[in-house]
Amino acid sequence: MKFDSTDSYIATSELKTAVNAAIALQRPLLIKGEPGTGKTMLAEEVAESLGKRLLQWNIKSTTKAQQGLYEYDAVSRLRDSQLGDEKVHDIGNYIVKGKLWEAFEADEQVVLLIDEIDKADIEFPNDLLQELDKMEFFVYETQKIVKAKQRPIVIITSNNEKELPDAFLRRCFFHYIRFPDPATMQQIVDVHFPKLKQELVSEALQMFFDLRDIPGLKKKPSTSELIDWLKLLNSDDIPEDVLRNRDSRSAIPPLYGALVKNEQDVQLLERLAFMTRR
Repeated sequence: MKFDSTDSYIATSELKTAVNAAIALQRPLLIKGEPGTGKTMLAEEVAESLGKRLLQWNIKSTTKAQQGLYEYDAVSRLRDSQLGDEKVHDIGNYIVKGKLWEAFEADEQVVLLIDEIDKADIEFPNDLLQELDKMEFFVYETQKIVKAKQRPIVIITSNNEKELPDAFLRRCFFHYIRFPDPATMQQIVDVHFPKLKQELVSEALQMFFDLRDIPGLKKKPSTSELIDWLKLLNSDDIPEDVLRNRDSRSAIPPLYGALVKNEQDVQLLERLAFMTRR
């Protein structure tokens, strides 16, 4: 069982090695990288490549680790007791299973994605140490232990918004997705736009990487934003001559709203364009 690139996802040899090493070690795979480099998509493609079901747990700032295990719906039980409902006598009727429970009780091995773990409270990763390590947890309300039937393939993503605890890091296999070089980016573009004129792709990639190299840029455009930009260039039938402008290193790209995401960077590009014209 080996992960490889798919028809819609180009994985570098280092990334494929990391995924397969984590599977072999039965450790969670911790993936870091710039936003838009395909961290979330990786889990989807791993599941597709290996023919497994994907369970996705999207983490927010308010998410608690307990929610991944289960939640006890005491409010519903109180309401049912007031209404005289018979199911109130079985507390199990009020246990809401979380994504980890779903993964643990699956008859076949699944891929579990814990997406953007760094959005949660700093204690969130530590609160999952035991469960991810031993693949079991205790349900206090029913006094039962839930054990994984099949150890899931766990993929955890982080945008580096917060430092993760050392105890958590020790239990993971780590990989940082480096930003694709031009050759890899060409492969990624070809997967998404196999029929796009190569002259347009070549000029667009040159302008894209020139834009990323501008000093002082607050948010560099990502892979996903490049794909959106190329889609617009193609749909609007922008000729490659427009992108071939030799002042493109300083000028604002056409349809720049797909690439530049804040006013500070727009103002920076406007100043550079003005200085070039002078």
